[in-house]
Amino acid sequence: MKLSVGSVVPSRTLTAVADGASVAVPDPDAGADRLIHLQFRRFAGCPVCHLHLRSVVRRHAEIEEAGIREVVVFHSTAEELREHVTGFPFAVIADPDKRLYVEYGVESSYRSLLAPRAWGPVLRALTHGLLEIARGRAKAPSFFPDGGRYGLPADFLIAPDGQVLAAGYGEHVDDQWPVEKLLTLAREVRRVRT
Repeated sequence: MKLSVGSVVPSRTLTAVADGASVAVPDPDAGADRLIHLQFRRFAGCPVCHLHLRSVVRRHAEIEEAGIREVVVFHSTAEELREHVTGFPFAVIADPDKRLYVEYGVESSYRSLLAPRAWGPVLRALTHGLLEIARGRAKAPSFFPDGGRYGLPADFLIAPDGQVLAAGYGEHVDDQWPVEKLLTLAREVRRVRT
């Protein structure tokens, strides 16, 4: 079942793959103004996901300054993810059994790659990914990734009390919140809540 604005997510403690740190979602101890941007991505090494996450890495200081904590979930094992998320300044969570995906209503579909709006971003991401692999800066994804290749992205902005302040379910592989939209949404929900 998909979540909507006003839904309340249960508290859980997740484990970051890079360092084993505990990650509370939602985070009631973070302060009333601190929001969590919970992103659901596809599989470890997904070229489109990683191109998007590079934009998040480039603007991470700005995102944190806006009072947002990034938490990114992949439907891959921790072992498989570690090869692909080195150096990310935010928590990356492994969910190979897709328990969080089910809980948040995040789906898979062949349309993730077949939607004409996805073709340009897929081509751009594949080109960039191949160049990074050739330069030795990235690893190729598995031919048979955990959870399959047809996952759809999703984005949630979550308050410390667990209330979903904004939700976005992708219709294709590149249908995710760009950083500018995330920052705008955070400003808007804060304005409404005060």
